[in-house]
Amino acid sequence: MSGWLSSTWEPNWRSFQYFNLYRLVLAGIFLLAMFFPHEFTARLNLLPSPAMLALTGGYMVAVIGGLLLSIHWQNRFNFQLSLQMLVDVTVVSLIMLVAGGVSSGLGVLLLVSLAAASLVGRGHLVLLYAAMATLAVLTIQLYGILARGFDESSVVQAGFISAGFFATAILARLLGQRVMVNEDLARRRGVALDNQIRISQRVVERMQDGVLIVDAQSVVGRHNPVARSMLGLPDGPTPALASSAPMLARGLADWLMDGAETVQFTGAGGRELQARFERTTSSDREVLIFLEDVGRIKERAQQMKLASLGHLTASIAHEIRNPLSAISHAGELLREERRGEMQDRLLRILNDNVVRLDRIVQDVLQLGRQNSAQPESLPLSDFCASFVEQFVAGENLPGDAVRLISPPAITICFDRSHLHQILWNLLSNALRHSSRGSGAVRLEVIAGAADGRVELHVVDDGPGVSDAIREQIFEPFFTTHHQGTGLGLFIARELCAANGATLNIGANAPGGHFIIAGRNDKCLLPEANAVRAES
Repeated sequence: MSGWLSSTWEPNWRSFQYFNLYRLVLAGIFLLAMFFPHEFTARLNLLPSPAMLALTGGYMVAVIGGLLLSIHWQNRFNFQLSLQMLVDVTVVSLIMLVAGGVSSGLGVLLLVSLAAASLVGRGHLVLLYAAMATLAVLTIQLYGILARGFDESSVVQAGFISAGFFATAILARLLGQRVMVNEDLARRRGVALDNQIRISQRVVERMQDGVLIVDAQSVVGRHNPVARSMLGLPDGPTPALASSAPMLARGLADWLMDGAETVQFTGAGGRELQARFERTTSSDREVLIFLEDVGRIKERAQQMKLASLGHLTASIAHEIRNPLSAISHAGELLREERRGEMQDRLLRILNDNVVRLDRIVQDVLQLGRQNSAQPESLPLSDFCASFVEQFVAGENLPGDAVRLISPPAITICFDRSHLHQILWNLLSNALRHSSRGSGAVRLEVIAGAADGRVELHVVDDGPGVSDAIREQIFEPFFTTHHQGTGLGLFIARELCAANGATLNIGANAPGGHFIIAGRNDKCLLPEANAVRAES
């Protein structure tokens, strides 16, 4: 224990300064005693004389010097403490000699000084201070007996006081060690608590969910940056929840009344949010509010669905495509045998469903192995004209079924194969819902959009997209057509995102209306893209 305390001990200058203040008061009392009426100090025999004035005055100067030194020169702690104790022992012993030795009762002043020095001192020095006081008291008492006629039996009293010096020094040192241990423990716990608070604050700040602490009066006490962004709270002191987020305040009130687990409401910017409330055990009856972005929850669920789909892709390739090929081949062999119209109709049904299943497998496999984009600057006028020609021929459509509106000299930064696949999915979807007449599907290129991007609009003359399914239109496996896979629009949107573009559904014009918005700036080469990604 003593070795550990020696390695962790640090000078306590503040306590040493308080000790010097006590000594300053004691020196002042000694100095003033020289000017008190003699009847007040007659028992102590402290008569004003040049020697006593010099002694008490010198003690006052020494104490003041020690106090100033402990404030302005905080070095060599043990030396300063030892020097001050030597001064105290010397001065108090000489005053005791003048006052009549240990019978004057002034020895208790040395007990106080020893106790204070033992509390702030270090190691075995406290025993040195006790030995100094013992030697001084015994010396002046023996000198008093021999030279001044002190009572000889008073030497026993001096012995008891000397024993008290050592007992006081040892007990005070043990108490000081206990205080040091507790102080170090409190310091280390304070550091650990501060570190824990810093970590907790950083975790709360970095959380993707919003966190608020609301008191019993529904006033927001603290919140993290995510909650401020979700609710649009001001940067300064947050007002009452009813004025800053009224919908959340109503949800909190409903929760307090009926205990509903979650409440959904609209936050800043029209974001759909979900709030979860929890009571705390604080004395202020505060409530924790956790805010979650419903859109992010749906996106996370969709990612999990796609991850599961990726694991199934390899199995689908082997477990479905091989039997599907066998069925298709068997159908071709049966078609060679002419047995009647019923057989031809059944073979057509078989072939149509084989084609549908093959398309589903192709879409699922493509979803699991999408290639990275290789963007290039595509002249949209030429690209779209060539695409429309291929699409019309591939779908056996009249030449005017798809109308192309594309100003010249407009480019888009896009992967050629990706854009071809996106447009094929969009136009196929538009054709399925259109009248298939002249101009039933329109592909229009618009440059100079509000954000400086180029837009491709795909519009049909069908019934349009109802408001009930607009939010689900891009979800995987969602379809309104009995032969659809529900992956075409989802894959198209994913490919747009891979090229830094967006695919959104617009207002019916008058039928379905889809908008591709891409960059029209200069594309970087694949090597440059790789370097930029690494940087």
